[in-house]
Amino acid sequence: MKHKNDQLNNLFAGSIKQNWALAAFSDYQGETLTYEDVGKKIYFLHKLFDETGIRKGDHIALLGNNSAMWGITFIGIISYGAVVVPVLNEFSSENIYHIVQHSECKLLFIVPNIYNKLEQDYLQGPKVIININDYSLIHEKKERFGKATEKAQKKLHEKNLQPEDVNYPQFDAESTCVISYTSGTSGFTKGVMLPRRSIYSNIIFAQAHMPLLQGNTIVSFLPMAHVFGMLFEFLFPFTMGCHTTFLTKIPSPAIVTKAFAEIKPHLILSVPLVIEKIYKKRILPSLEKPIMKFLLTLPIISGIIEKKVKEKLTETFGGRFREVVIGGAPLSEDVEQFFKKIGFRFTIGYGMTECGPLISYEGWEKAQYRSCGKIVDKMQIKVAPQQASEKIGEILVRGDNVMSGYFKNKEATEESFTEDGWLKTGDLGYLDKDGYIYLKGRTKNMILGPSGQNIYPEEVEAKVCNLPYVQECVVKYLDEKLIAMIYPDRELMKNEGLTFEVVEKRMGENIKTLNKTLPKYANIANIELTDVEFIKTPKKNIKRYLYT
Repeated sequence: MKHKNDQLNNLFAGSIKQNWALAAFSDYQGETLTYEDVGKKIYFLHKLFDETGIRKGDHIALLGNNSAMWGITFIGIISYGAVVVPVLNEFSSENIYHIVQHSECKLLFIVPNIYNKLEQDYLQGPKVIININDYSLIHEKKERFGKATEKAQKKLHEKNLQPEDVNYPQFDAESTCVISYTSGTSGFTKGVMLPRRSIYSNIIFAQAHMPLLQGNTIVSFLPMAHVFGMLFEFLFPFTMGCHTTFLTKIPSPAIVTKAFAEIKPHLILSVPLVIEKIYKKRILPSLEKPIMKFLLTLPIISGIIEKKVKEKLTETFGGRFREVVIGGAPLSEDVEQFFKKIGFRFTIGYGMTECGPLISYEGWEKAQYRSCGKIVDKMQIKVAPQQASEKIGEILVRGDNVMSGYFKNKEATEESFTEDGWLKTGDLGYLDKDGYIYLKGRTKNMILGPSGQNIYPEEVEAKVCNLPYVQECVVKYLDEKLIAMIYPDRELMKNEGLTFEVVEKRMGENIKTLNKTLPKYANIANIELTDVEFIKTPKKNIKRYLYT
């Protein structure tokens, strides 16, 4: 279905007008910019694009760490009608060269510290390379940028921009505005073409269902070049008139919690990795003390303890958030179970880059255990089981959020859709009678057991990762047996003075106990310890294809 009247730019222009004097963006422990400042910088960018010959639909790459200027540049590009190509700064140099060239970008905005690490001869394609931080010139093939900058600055000065002057053109809602290169675990990097309707639909859903209000604060620490962080820590809050603080360095849990304590965000978006580390380091040690384990068996006292733990955990996240939305990967079953038990305000969503990203969500009060919510507005879902008798199958979706395809990859695009237009997510799961979605694993990871049973390695891995001394795990199938490759918790080993041999013996005993709770066909036959962390994507998902 074709959408003619795109409203995405109205969201940006409307927010700038309505929130002119309010704080819009801050770099953590740095400068704060108002919506007026943002509006003026976008006006300058539009004039700069005009003067440098950028046309609607041209591609512009954006490579840098999270920052206010990254955000302004992003909005400036898509409000102009150009296509932004955000590049994860954790990509390898080879991947960066490939993306910049493959995307056919005319301009490249980049931070100097990343540019200086690259081989300039391999940066083929862009005619002009610009410093994100101050829009100064880094490199150009024709000497036009200096004059273009002067003219753009002059026009901004002459304009004396006022709220009523902020008006951006409308474009076809089917036109691409973002090409997001995936960091998937299959080893291939594909450019997902997200049309304006997808970005608009995601924002409108968030406005209607996620708890943010004008003037609220939010911390952006997820990679802005990835659609989860881009949409829900940045674009959605901006359209609500919120104040977003960007953590400009790669955030450790310690830095994140320090920022939460200072900024006290009203909404928190996170991946499981951060949540689980905070739980393991700040909550679990006290709960595992013998006296605490005993007290938790006493009904009245356990309730008091759980209330105190909830208060401590809430304070860790700043104290005034309305909800923590977790996405990007499955949350540990033990962590989710504990959070549910104490009434912690969290929910789990489900999405993928190809849906810009949202597929399902439910507010924390209605969220169901082990579910990732219900299908979002303007989207449809169905499950395609391999056999009619099964309720588990591949999840198929269609609707406004769905991509238009992969850039310059017709074959991959055709493979991703059914003949009648449903996007094949590659995820296995089922729907309950109330429409809640439950994920089981990836179709390409599912193992067919010796007697035809379906084994979902992600479920087994989750149980192994809950065992003592296990930090990461990959389950592989070899000679009709399940093998658990394990990277141990080196910090815990060091604290307890344990050797690999001792830990391996204890793990073997724990695995035997775990096997009693698993179906026979899903029992782990052996473990393999590794002293090197598994190689991961920038999203921190393990590259399974390297190990299975």
